[in-house]
Amino acid sequence: MNERPALDKSLDSKTFLQFYYLKEELVAFCRENGLPTSGGKPDITRRIAHFLDTGKILPATKSRKKSASAISVINMDTPIEENFVCSEKHRAFFKENIGSSFSFNVGFQKWLKSNSGKTYKDAINAYYQILEDKKKGKTKIDKQFEYNTYIRDFFEDNHGKSLDDAIKCWKYKKSLPGHNRYEKADLEALKK
Repeated sequence: MNERPALDKSLDSKTFLQFYYLKEELVAFCRENGLPTSGGKPDITRRIAHFLDTGKILPATKSRKKSASAISVINMDTPIEENFVCSEKHRAFFKENIGSSFSFNVGFQKWLKSNSGKTYKDAINAYYQILEDKKKGKTKIDKQFEYNTYIRDFFEDNHGKSLDDAIKCWKYKKSLPGHNRYEKADLEALKK
């Protein structure tokens, strides 16, 4: 088993990309080396890989969000604005029309951001559909949440095992070069 190398400037991007690092480790590396720390884990990883190969700093990509005050009144027929931003005004509208249990879950936020032009009535219908889909089965976990995906897949394949077992296997897996997806061979960690 290859030992996970420390994240420092002596690494090349190929080696760096073979191992799992926490976002906190990536941000710390960026701060030490003057790289931007904004963005999600995939953005920061790309920035670090570029820096390790070239020594050059990629600028952070600027997010172009419009002010949430772009619309003054929201009703069922109001079109969803481009560059949707969750605001208190939006939250109040949805709570009034859905109920106090409303929350901006990740699936609904993604729907809102990718469906500008549709109406808020469409959004409410989509919210209920997202909740229904979530009840029925497996929801998609975004790529940057490798730990959550691994733990879910571990339990799918190992009924009766404990969370401690899953975490031991996860720690073993992330110490290896390559991908961080669950495999039956990861159970090797439980024999140690």
